[in-house]
Amino acid sequence: YNHKKKINERMEFIMYEGKTLEEIIEYQKNNKPIIHKYGKYGNLAKKYLEEFNFGKYLVLGGDLPEYLHNIDKQADELYNVMYDKLSKKKEYQKTDDFIKNIQIENEIQKLIEEEILNELVYV
Repeated sequence: YNHKKKINERMEFIMYEGKTLEEIIEYQKNNKPIIHKYGKYGNLAKKYLEEFNFGKYLVLGGDLPEYLHNIDKQADELYNVMYDKLSKKKEYQKTDDFIKNIQIENEIQKLIEEEILNELVYV
């Protein structure tokens, strides 16, 4: 995270170098940063890139928002596909026992979560 902060500070310094305070304020008014909101897996992927794969984070640059939104989209699709497949397996079919059904549901979600993290987020 410190690398990102230092790079951003340096970029701001270069961008504002030689400008008056009024020019900087006017520029900031007219060029407000776009705040992207990501889902659970997009946020996890962003945090992972910042902390453990900063080179990829830098290479993605302006494509990072699209990349992270795509992670969320793929995670939703993978969740749906895996849920459909797992819920048809004999060991994950619903029973008359409410507690057993909750345990089955939790196990399915755990398996799907592991797959999403390993295949989409931590790459």
